This record gives sequence, C-alpha cells and structure tokens, in this order.
Amino acid sequence: MNAETYTHGHHESVLRSQRWRTAENSAGFLLPHLKPGMSILDVGTGPGTITMGLAQFVAPGRVVGVDASAEVVAQAQVAAASAGSAVEFRVGDAYSLDFPDGSFDVVYAHQILHHLAHPVDALREFRRLAGPEGLVAGRETDYAAQVIYPQTTGLAAWADLYQRVHRSHGGEPDAGRRLKSWARAAGFTEVDAAGSSWYFSSDDDRAFWGGMWADRTLHSAFAADALALGATQADLRTISDAWAAWKDDPDGWLMVTSGEILARG
Repeated sequence: MNAETYTHGHHESVLRSQRWRTAENSAGFLLPHLKPGMSILDVGTGPGTITMGLAQFVAPGRVVGVDASAEVVAQAQVAAASAGSAVEFRVGDAYSLDFPDGSFDVVYAHQILHHLAHPVDALREFRRLAGPEGLVAGRETDYAAQVIYPQTTGLAAWADLYQRVHRSHGGEPDAGRRLKSWARAAGFTEVDAAGSSWYFSSDDDRAFWGGMWADRTLHSAFAADALALGATQADLRTISDAWAAWKDDPDGWLMVTSGEILARG
C-alpha cells in the first residue's frame, strides 16, 4: 500500500463513508463461510468497522486488521478499545505483510485492490498468507458500473473526473469486473466470482451519500488531485452542487456495484 497514493485521502468525509461499512453490508458473501475459532486478516481495514464485525462471527478466533495509514490504524485501535473488541490493528503494506505463510484461515480485502498499481501482486501475498487450505475473499467497486438517476450534467462530470483522478495514481477504478481475472493471474486454482450492490434511495440514504460526496469533492484529497489535473474550483463547485441537488431530489436513486471473489488454492 505504500507504492501508490490513496485516491480518497483521510478527510472526515472519507472516513464518514468508511465507518458506515459493516460486515453485513460489505462482506455478506463471506459470512456464511466463517466459523467460531477461525483466524482472519483484513487488509485495508480503514477505521475497522468491517473488521470488528467479522470478529463477532469467528470469536474467539484471532482477527487482525492492517492498513497503510498509521493515523487511521490509531483511530481503529481507539474504536476497538471503546467497543471492547479484541481485534488487533497494525500498520502494514499489502504487498509485503509481516506474517508467516499460512498464518490465517481467511484473508479479506474490501475496496483496496482498486487503489493498487499491482493488484495481482497483492493477491499473491494474500494467497501466501492464507496458504493452500485458506480462503481469500475480496470485494471491489466498479465505478463505471455505478448507475445514478437523474444523471445530471454535474454528476456526469463527476464520473469523468473521478476516473481521471483515480487513474492518475495508478489504480483501476473499474476493478469489480476484473477481480476474477486478477485472482486467476495470482495463481488461485478455485475462484468463485459474483457481485453485489449498495443502494441509496430513501431520504436518509441520499442525504448520507450525496452529502458525503458534496463534501469530498471540495475538501478531500480528491479536490487537490483534480485541481492538479486541470479542473477548476468552479468545476468542483458545480459537481458538489450536483451531489447536493441529487441528495434533495425525491426521485434520486443510486446503485453502487461491486465484484466479489472467494478464492482458494
């Protein structure tokens, strides 16, 4: 995780969306495969909400969350202590994690591979850590597959600008459709691939997602990167206003699609 720049940065608006994620809404496809006593490594743990949720399904098994950001790991440690969770959080590099071969029954990665320039190399590392009998599970978004209504000029501009900003850091914003092929390239002999989506339609859901992106467009690392690529402050304001308008539109609807894999061997 140290070789690339994390597109979103760690502004409050970014962490707001990450704290919304749970084991149920972000790892539902993995949950039926978990049993008490299993060990799990969560790579790209962020603020740790998914990780702590997964721990409840394998207790008293060992659960470790790693992230490249020491600042975010510190926040996750505080959250775990406050919740009385035994999850261990540490700083780590997705390409080279400091654990012996076969250390975990399950390695999980949620929305991290699309930020990496070499996702196949990261998956090879996850395969090493799971060993021949372990399970590697991943869920990756696919920005080009997102569907929003109404698709206004401002939101179309956001979709185009997001692709350019994300790709400027070496990542692949449309990772969901590539996840199966990446796992096969990493050497897995058994890959079950599927997908799922988040939906935002109710007043509360639109207020959360639209308000979050209205803020992120102006204040997160995305803004500075967009400006460096030639966008103007007026462009960013137009996009932010478009998200704010979508948030308040009772006809507003959004589907955020992700690809998923369960890989072994």
